[in-house]
This record gives sequence, structure tokens and C-alpha cells, in this order.
Amino acid sequence: MTEKPLRATVSLRGVLFAPSGDVLVVQRTTDEGWELPGGRLGAEEDATEGVQREIVEETGLAVDLGHPIHATAWRNDDDNGRFGVYYYGRVTERAVSLSHEHVEYEWLPPGRAEQRLSGPQGRAVNNAREVHEE
Repeated sequence: MTEKPLRATVSLRGVLFAPSGDVLVVQRTTDEGWELPGGRLGAEEDATEGVQREIVEETGLAVDLGHPIHATAWRNDDDNGRFGVYYYGRVTERAVSLSHEHVEYEWLPPGRAEQRLSGPQGRAVNNAREVHEE
């Protein structure tokens, strides 16, 4: 048993593939870091509905959401607990309509997207790439 359980915010994100095979990454307004689209799960919200809601709010994209491809827990730079679940997704459109939470977006080949993102999100792209290539 773990002596000190992790208390964490739940974050749901999508690894979104365009028909070309590129992956969408978005740049945060707050610190200009790059991330996958998604966000926090609301109280009593279904996980898949929550991640679809967040993706639509942040990008305006309709997504064909698949199953989770990565889940992990960590502590961020401020020592706050995080638990992330990452879903595989496909979109047919590449026209993104960003919310106020992001200032920029890019469609990148999976390897470049993986390099642009933090450890947990980069691993999610790597896992999703394996699913996408099947």
C-alpha cells in the first residue's frame, strides 16, 4: 500500500489525428507551453463526454473519439497532483477555432508533436501513433 496517496486533478485530453496523419497541439495562453486539447473533468461528468466537451470548447472540432490510450499520474512543477487520461481521436477537419485558453495551434507529424509536448503527453502521442498505424 502507498503510504501517502496522490490527491490529484483529473485531466482528459485527446490525441487528435487529421486525415493526413498529423496530430494537433495547442499553445496555452497562460505560459505559452504546448499541450494536447482537453481539460478538467466536471463533477459527475462522464469521462468521454467530458473530453469531447473540452475538445469542442477549445478547438471547435468534432472528434470521432476512440478508447483511452494512456493514463498516468504525476506531480507538476508546483507539486500539485495530476492524473491524466489520454484518448485516441480522429477528425475530418483541420480548421481550428481556438478558445481564449490558447493562442496558437499546429498540426505536426506525430514524432514532432511528441517532442513538443511534456513527458506524459508525449508518451500519449507515441501510444496513439501505434493505434493509428494499425
